Amino acid sequence: MAKKQKRSKNIKRKLLHKYRLVVLNEATFEERFSFKLNRLNVFVFSSVFAVILIVLTTILIAFTPLREYIPGYSSTALKKQAVNLTFKTDSLEQELQVNEQYLASIKKVLTGDVKSVDFNKDSILEAVQIEMEGVDLSPSKQDSILREKVSQEDKYNLLTASEQLNVVLFAPVKGSISEPYNLEKKHFAVDIVTTKDSPVKATADGTVLFAGWTADTGNVIILRHNNNLISIYKHNASLNKEQGELVTAGEVIAIVGNTGEYTTGPHLHFELWSDGYPINPTQFIDFD
Repeated sequence: MAKKQKRSKNIKRKLLHKYRLVVLNEATFEERFSFKLNRLNVFVFSSVFAVILIVLTTILIAFTPLREYIPGYSSTALKKQAVNLTFKTDSLEQELQVNEQYLASIKKVLTGDVKSVDFNKDSILEAVQIEMEGVDLSPSKQDSILREKVSQEDKYNLLTASEQLNVVLFAPVKGSISEPYNLEKKHFAVDIVTTKDSPVKATADGTVLFAGWTADTGNVIILRHNNNLISIYKHNASLNKEQGELVTAGEVIAIVGNTGEYTTGPHLHFELWSDGYPINPTQFIDFD
């Protein structure tokens, strides 16, 4: 332990032992200036100077155009320019090949180096007819079944009728559906629970067919749209439109409420009808 302490004291003494650095005039030996230093100061100053030099060099290379001269640090603009030039070169080479072929063809025509080809047009037609005779164009059994299945599906599809539903439908309100569309229960609508006094918007351009009060469903407004489409909005707190007025898609036509006997809270009872048949609104509108 004593040896270690003695050794540490010797190291400390060497590090802190002071030296004088004197700068003299060689001709007159006159002292110009001098510094008092020790080994610890020299080590610290050297380390700090090295760190500063490394940081400055890194900043100079990383944030100045000099980094473009270092492999792997080329700029994005330079890379983009190189890629564009490569594409242009490839395009020019292809265009040059096409021009060379074109000039070669013209040269053959001018020099008369063109071989004529004699063929019988009727023989070609006969060959095509022979090939077509071996092809059975009658529909297969699987094809007939598929055609019948598609025709039956389209028969009851409202969107493939003679007058297609070529309109964009907007959500009248945003909220959660408390009671969905159900044909078995004869609930031809969706009930959307939302904040009271929220605006009710027209689902598409149309005309107000009815705007008034009913005992069961409170304030009701009915709109008629293109393609014989009808939208119905019930249980409103108030109505902003009157019968006969024109409305545009997304226009506020009523305020969400809780009117009428058949209601259990603020919500919108929304129905869609096409050609006298009810439609499930969730198939065309996202209420979330």
